[in-house]
This record gives sequence, structure tokens and C-alpha cells, in this order.
Amino acid sequence: LTFPLLSVTLLVSFGSSMLYGYNLAVVNSPAAHIKAFYNATWSQRYGHGLASGPLTLLYVLTVSIFALGGLVGSLLVGVLVERYGRNGTLSRSALLILLAGGFMGFSRELGSPEMVIIGRSITGLHSGRRCRAVQIAPKNLRGFLGLMPSIFICLGVFFAQVLGLPELLGEDRFWPLFLSVVVVPASLQLLLLQCFPESPRYLLIERNNVCKATEALQRFLGTPHVQDVIEEMKEEQRSLSSVEMVSVWQLLQDRTVRWQTLSVVVVNAGMQLSGIDAIWFYTNTIFENAGIPVSQIPYTTVGTGTIEVVAGLIGCFTIEKLGRRPLIIAGFCAMGICSAGITVSLLLQTALPWMCYVSVACVVGIIAGFCMGPAGIPFLMTAELFTQSHRPAAYIVGGSLNWLCNFTVGFIFPFLQMSAGAFCYLVFCGVCLLVALYVYLIIPETKNKTFMEISHIFA
Repeated sequence: LTFPLLSVTLLVSFGSSMLYGYNLAVVNSPAAHIKAFYNATWSQRYGHGLASGPLTLLYVLTVSIFALGGLVGSLLVGVLVERYGRNGTLSRSALLILLAGGFMGFSRELGSPEMVIIGRSITGLHSGRRCRAVQIAPKNLRGFLGLMPSIFICLGVFFAQVLGLPELLGEDRFWPLFLSVVVVPASLQLLLLQCFPESPRYLLIERNNVCKATEALQRFLGTPHVQDVIEEMKEEQRSLSSVEMVSVWQLLQDRTVRWQTLSVVVVNAGMQLSGIDAIWFYTNTIFENAGIPVSQIPYTTVGTGTIEVVAGLIGCFTIEKLGRRPLIIAGFCAMGICSAGITVSLLLQTALPWMCYVSVACVVGIIAGFCMGPAGIPFLMTAELFTQSHRPAAYIVGGSLNWLCNFTVGFIFPFLQMSAGAFCYLVFCGVCLLVALYVYLIIPETKNKTFMEISHIFA
């Protein structure tokens, strides 16, 4: 693994995936302060405060609007990368974050809850346009670099949890600043992107520029001997010379990639319906319902964040040895078992007060299981299961389902929790176990295989 290749992966992950993780968790800690701001603003405008139901609905919209922005961004990313390349797309996305940070940072000064909601939707638009470094990596490093963004997602969540402590930005007066911290990594990414060449695969396949693709590969891989990689790309380019890029509708109708498409649908929808978004969006509420003292909840949350970073590192450094299938199957199984464990612990906590610690352990198990495999492998699989002609449409399908399910969980979970109580986690348990079973029965191992070889395995 060369320094340039590692550097560009870290840069892409730092300014994209880390912000995604940060924005997932940033609304958890200041929830009470944001609700109080909404209530006070409503009272100033209309002479009366909001009832509990409408206030919860407004806050849930603030949380979940992030996913709707992400949905729009995921629909645009293929066109943008094709037109502007990876670097151009990332630069434009960074400018969006600066705009979003301004909206959220000045929302309280201007007495506008709408600015918070707009800012959250723009951060979602940025996250939906995330780019990954998988396609510039040699096949023996695709797994490692494919899971690198998941580590930064975990780091983003962890930083949001740490900054949300009462001693830092967790006080009422700091929550607008807390939401707008996203401008810092976005600004750094915007400045540093100029130091790296464009994606070699984009340069060769999309722009047919062999010279620049060769130069970029030599810089990324740290060796002048890149002819084998260039020939692999040319082979894929030749195979696509008479094939047009398929649309989403054509992808869904194409029988030759039916199982690949279904696999992308299952793993991307399952990743979000596993319950991880409920954990990240509403950690404090979950711990409060589990009986953890309110004063200890922020520190308990930071503890879970530490464990998820460690779990992400374990997954990243073992994926090339263990493969994709063992990690994603074990991850979903662990999440399903721990979801059922939360239900059991909540039902027994009245009779057994120490069950609150079992709930915390199960939450930690869900997060660790997710970060070791399901956090990054679905995105990696979407890239690996298709050739260039089908890959953009597959990204649209997977990304759209990803964000729609993210929005569904973020919007529905508080109401599901109120209506079903402890049994709401059994829904996540069922999803996780079914996805694990599907992967075990259907999806082959893709470690160290070219995109063409993977396509032939399914055929």
C-alpha cells in the first residue's frame, strides 16, 4: 500500500465518510436543546408552544431530512462523476457543506428552525454524493480500501459523541456551533484535493486518456510498472466498446445480472433496516429507556463510539484475509442476536435492575457487528458485482434504497418505539437474520477477483 494511494483514500474518507458519520450522530446529543429552540420560536411566532406530538414530528423531520437529501445526492453522483470526475465532484460537494454549515450555524441568531432543516438536507445531499477509492485500488487491496470509509464513518460518529459531552459543545448555547463544525473537514478536503490526480479508471475508461491514466496509476501505486493494471482496464474498456451504459430500468430488466441486482437490493436495504440508524440517531433516548441515569448517558455513548472505531479497524485489517462473506454474515448475525437481546433486557429490567447493563452491552454488540462488516461491504459489493456498463445504475439502485431505508428508520423509529415498546427491536432482529441467510446462500466470495471474473461467477 503506497503513500499516495493511502493518502487519497484518507482524504476522500476524511471529507466525505467522516462527515456522513458525524451528521448521523450530531443530532443525538442536542436533541433537547433543538426541541426547546423549536418550541420557543413557535411560541414567539404564534403565541403558544408546540404540543408533544407536533414537536416530536418536527424534530423527527430534522433528523430524517438528512436521508432525503442523501437520496437526491445519490441519484446525481453518477452523472457528476462522469462529467467532472472524482476530484471535481468532491470539490463541489465540499462547497455544499460550507453552505449547510452557514445555515445551521446562524439559525438560532435568526430565529429560524427552517434553516436547521435546510442545512440538514444539504448535508444529506453532500453525503449522497460521496465518492470512494475502490476503483483506483488493485484487486488485492479493494477490500481494505473499500472498508476504509467505514472507519471514518465510525470516527465521525465518535467525534460527534465526544463533542456532544457537556464539557465541550453539549450545552444549550453551543448547539448551532456543534451542528456547523462540518465546515472544518470540508474546507481541508477542498484545499488538499488539488494535490492528487484524477481516478485512473475514470481517465482511461471514461476519458480514454491512457497517458494520464498511466501517470496517475504510477503515482498512486508508487511504481512505473503498471502495465498489467492498464491492460485490465483496457480489457474492460474493449468489452464495453459496443455496450452502452444501461439505465436503471434496463438494469432491473436484465436477466444476466438479476442475482447481482437482487443482492445489491438486499444488502443495501438490510444495512439500513438493521437498526443501526435508530441506534445512532436516538442513542440517548434508547439508553434513557433502558434505565441508564441521565448524567451517565453522554459518557456511555462515547464508550460505545470507542468500541465501534475498534470494530471498524478490525474489519478493515481482516477483510483481505477472511473475505467479504464471513464478515458480513457474522456482522448481521451479531446484530440480530443483540437486537433480540435488547428486547429481552427491556422486558426484564423491572424485575432485574441490572438488565440495563445488558441493554448497553447489546447496543455495543449491534454497533460492533455493524462496523466489522455491514458498514462498508455493501458499498464494496455494489462496485465489485458489476462491470462498468452496469455499475452506475447499480449505484443508483443501491444508493436510493440505502437512503430511503435510512429515512424510514429515522422517521418511524420514535413512533414505533412508542407503540411497540421493547418489541420494536424484534423487527431489526428479523431483518438482520434474513439478510445473513441470503448472503450465505446466494452471494459468492469476491476477494481477489477482477470485476469480469465476478461477473462470470454469477453467470
